Amino acid sequence: MTGFLQNTFNGLVSGAFYALLALGLAVIFGMLRVVNFAHGAFYMLGAFGAYILLAEVGVPFWWALVLVPTGLGLFGMLLERAFVHRLTRLDPLYNFLLTFGLTLILQDVVKSRYGIQSSPYATPAELGGSVDLGLFDFPTYRVFILLFAVAVCAGVWWLLTHTRIGVVVRAATERPELTRAFGIDVGRWVTPVFGFGVGLAGLAGVLAAPMRAVNPLMGADLIIVVFAVVVIGGLGSIFGSVAAGFGIGLIQAWGEAYAPPIVAQTLVFIVMAAVLLLRPAGLFGREESSA
Repeated sequence: MTGFLQNTFNGLVSGAFYALLALGLAVIFGMLRVVNFAHGAFYMLGAFGAYILLAEVGVPFWWALVLVPTGLGLFGMLLERAFVHRLTRLDPLYNFLLTFGLTLILQDVVKSRYGIQSSPYATPAELGGSVDLGLFDFPTYRVFILLFAVAVCAGVWWLLTHTRIGVVVRAATERPELTRAFGIDVGRWVTPVFGFGVGLAGLAGVLAAPMRAVNPLMGADLIIVVFAVVVIGGLGSIFGSVAAGFGIGLIQAWGEAYAPPIVAQTLVFIVMAAVLLLRPAGLFGREESSA
């Protein structure tokens, strides 16, 4: 029982990263219809941003949680204005190639400066040690990640459901054509929403820095699973992406603990294939109207 609960908590922590990344990816795809392959690179930049601030400037983790997502969000807005919006009216393949090329450039820039080895980032002293959860002790930092990610997802959801800006963004994300039909200028929201999605990826990267190896390829290792999460939740579905993120984290943790290695490694994609067979639009997605 103790082992099962430990695996469950570890799965929820992994799911917290998937949920934050998938949330940003879903918002960007929903509004721009852009498959942002560079999302993993922005996650990597978030981790390196925290590392650089601490190692070269002396800025601690808590400030990095604010400064890095803000800086990356502004960087994302600049990229959207400079490149992405020029291709949104063309075949989606062009934006896929653009973001894929951007990923390679960002990775190579970081590699040229810091190499391919992992850079250490110490856990903040306030979050060291472990928490007694009754049947077992669990690292304090992992408890913090889980609570922080849930709070961020809940805060984003509140913003999207209780403010006029949020309602417009959510409507434009999940039903862009219908939103335009009501005379709402979806285009004015595109740049800040793209920056917001990139900022969420950067936030996930900062949270990952003390827990995972900070290296130029850390985003590439994760992005395929995050895409699977978004597909399982339903393309453009904000709630679906978050729910699928935590669900896939749990499935991965249980699979690694109780299934043969070959099954555990492919379990995410087995689940994705099963979901698409039963619900082609994803668990919480809507079928596109043919009318």
